[in-house]
Amino acid sequence: MKYYRTHVLVCTDPECRAKGAYEIMDALQDELVAQGLIDEIQVLETPRIGDCDQGPELLVYPDAVHYANLTPDDIPYIVEEHFLKGRIAQKFVVQETAAADEELRAPTPKEVRVVLRNCGKIDPENIEDYIAEDGYMALAKVMTEMTPEQVIDEVGRSGLRGRGGAGFPAAKKWQLCRQVADNPKYIICNADEGDPGAFMNRRVLEGDPHSVIEGMIIAAYAIGASQGYIYCRAEYPIAVRTLRIAIQQAREMGFLGKNIFESDFSFDLEVRVGAGAFVCGEETALIASIEGRRGEPRPRPPFPAQKGVWGKPTSNNNVETYANVPQIILKGASWFASMGTEKSKGTKTFALAGDLKHTGLIEVPLGITLREIVYEVGGGIKDDKGFKAIQTGGPMGGCLPAEYLDMPVDYESLAAAGSMMGSGGMVVMDEETCMVDIARFFMEFTQDESCGKCTPCRVGTRRLLEILERICNGEGQDGDIELLEKLSQEIRTNSLCGLGQGAPNPVISTLKHFRHEYEAHIYEHRCPAKVCKALIRYEILPEFCTGCTVCARNCPVNAISGERRQTHHIDPDVCVRCGICMQVCNFNAIVIR
Repeated sequence: MKYYRTHVLVCTDPECRAKGAYEIMDALQDELVAQGLIDEIQVLETPRIGDCDQGPELLVYPDAVHYANLTPDDIPYIVEEHFLKGRIAQKFVVQETAAADEELRAPTPKEVRVVLRNCGKIDPENIEDYIAEDGYMALAKVMTEMTPEQVIDEVGRSGLRGRGGAGFPAAKKWQLCRQVADNPKYIICNADEGDPGAFMNRRVLEGDPHSVIEGMIIAAYAIGASQGYIYCRAEYPIAVRTLRIAIQQAREMGFLGKNIFESDFSFDLEVRVGAGAFVCGEETALIASIEGRRGEPRPRPPFPAQKGVWGKPTSNNNVETYANVPQIILKGASWFASMGTEKSKGTKTFALAGDLKHTGLIEVPLGITLREIVYEVGGGIKDDKGFKAIQTGGPMGGCLPAEYLDMPVDYESLAAAGSMMGSGGMVVMDEETCMVDIARFFMEFTQDESCGKCTPCRVGTRRLLEILERICNGEGQDGDIELLEKLSQEIRTNSLCGLGQGAPNPVISTLKHFRHEYEAHIYEHRCPAKVCKALIRYEILPEFCTGCTVCARNCPVNAISGERRQTHHIDPDVCVRCGICMQVCNFNAIVIR
């Protein structure tokens, strides 16, 4: 193993790459060679350092110095000052790097990191970094001390449930596949992660790919699989590249391939890249895509454990599920089961988004309340506005109002409340959010992502979207609410796969908890949150208007009239409700009615 006195991490997040991160890396390598330092200082790529607004960026260890706003011309000075003379190049330093990463912040006291334990800590493209953090020790223990049945029993006693959404016990899924006599068997990692605003799996794949690979090898040993596939969406190019590098390194180390740990067990992995269809998160559609067919779900049974990839027994879990497995094997089932609730064990990663002071990626023990997540981990509502709702479970989840804030976050509680765990997306909404518009937004997404194979989903979601659009456009009719409810139940009951069955959830939950907003849109022709353009109007208050003409000069459609130093007026028939007038007014004279 080669040792370096200094490691330089270069941010290669897409935003930093667009600003010249690779040019910085090339300049750094060239300068280190020129100064004779290439054997002392290692240059590494990392997914993200800060918020990338000041990219390209470097992070120097063990000095913990963060350089930003760099150009290739700055590199010779940094190399000479920092790496030759040992003096920090102060003019490029960014302070307080510990809190700079907006995706993965320093953990709060409420957080426990199991899946994210190595993210931001190791070089994801260096297998030796992972090994230094007890990497592949769990695999060694499994291969030298445990039978496949003992592995399944250990994972079963831990209480690990699939983290992809449904929460099916991982060990039970493995056992079902192991019991099938047919061979060969396959194992799949679902890294499709199609929920809007969700990036939990992406961060693990980019920051700690070997934890997923090790978990998959252990699962393959448990069920007797000889080949595995990691199905990753094409929108994650860094994750795909990092995975391929990690797989090759694992092969070279003997963790993949023939006769692993000199045993009779052979297993290999391959990355399959999907085209970005949301429906391919459903396992039978995912299997079809892996086989090169159109990603469409099929009726079950037979289940994938009986007939999966190429018609052979197949077990499928997601990124987060596999990343938990090595830690369960190393630390024991009781350690994992000590976290969480009676039926929902361990931790869960969530992508916090929406109207929060602190958004980003978190990992918390299951059983934590929504209030703790929103106010203690997320820092509360942005601009100190009032909380209105939280949507969990992605586009097929439900919107829960304030009375659910003290509810524990676990599979059973969320399902009973009309929502779901999903893969881990959480969107927080403040008091200025229109819940009818939110339902329309999610329905637009799921309708667009429907594969079209079954009529209830293909046609039903289109009808739901049309009704919601009419309501938001001020054209709602008596009976629309009842029609939404009836259609939602029909779609939920008769759709072929989980996409269609879950698509009406945002509509059902908003109707249940925010019915008065639907009624206001339809019967009173107003949007209580003042969001739906067709149901609002902009008005100038005479007592505050100074006649400065700024609003009139900035109106794109000339809807504002009035003489200088005289009260101005907005013509509601011409106004397109763009809101520019309110933005430019310096006297708070414009309001929304």
